[in-house]
Amino acid sequence: MANDPLRAVVVGAVGSTAVLMEELAAAAGWCVPLAVTLPEELFKRHSDLVDIRPHATQAGAKLATVARTNDPETLLLVRAARPDYVFVVGWSQLCGQDFLAIGAKGSIGYHPAPLPRLRGRAAIPWTILLDEPISASSLFWIGAGTDDGDILAQQYFHVARDETAQGLYDKHMDALRTMLRGVLPRLAAGEQPRTPQDERYATWATRRTPADGAIDWRRSAASIDRLVRAVGRPYPGAFTRSGDRRITVWATRPVQGAEQHHAMPGQIVARHGQVLTVQTGRGLLDLVEWEIEGRHPPLHAILEG
Repeated sequence: MANDPLRAVVVGAVGSTAVLMEELAAAAGWCVPLAVTLPEELFKRHSDLVDIRPHATQAGAKLATVARTNDPETLLLVRAARPDYVFVVGWSQLCGQDFLAIGAKGSIGYHPAPLPRLRGRAAIPWTILLDEPISASSLFWIGAGTDDGDILAQQYFHVARDETAQGLYDKHMDALRTMLRGVLPRLAAGEQPRTPQDERYATWATRRTPADGAIDWRRSAASIDRLVRAVGRPYPGAFTRSGDRRITVWATRPVQGAEQHHAMPGQIVARHGQVLTVQTGRGLLDLVEWEIEGRHPPLHAILEG
């Protein structure tokens, strides 16, 4: 029937997945027969994992857990839902041709970057590490490559010079919500906006691991501050060591006018309450928010890293 709602299957496990589920539940002309997420034993795959069970309930969706997108069992499960569209949002796994063939009208992905720039992994940390002044959220038609399908919608915004991972993450979630409120009615009306990506501007972001948050005190205060902002919440955080204890650093502040202070990189030169002032390869850096594992005997004078 012409008035039947479009059937959407959602695959994902993070904040953007939850935003999509909320918007689909509220959108006219849509239903969600199935939502697919990770089993609990694989929750560690995502630092920003969100339990989408309440969102599935809100959308009236059956909830299933799978480990791999392209397993035969996953393909059977998704096919049985008879989707018009399959949304793969917040999943970090490539989709094979058999999977992409299931959605009668296509498969749609989301990437927190201004595609074709920063295709790949860890786009939010890389945006800050590269000191990008502008970013964008991108909805796109999933193809055979990595984040290289035609653009469905994009929303650009400025990135603050002191942007944090959490602040940038929140901006992307707001942009995604705004885009969905414009796109879902158009898809329901039979439109399929497409803009090919221009390969001349394509760049690729490499996967990052928690170990990449190690602080090298020989770097400048500005560089270390950028690392701390890039890998902070909702990600594992930057870290250093005092003896055999790990210190996770959540927030820092370069000290102005301190270029000529004489100390070794990593040396704690002052403490004011919980704020530690540490010498770097160039300039002083205040550790504004940090936590140390285990008990808290006095810190070593020089932090390692």
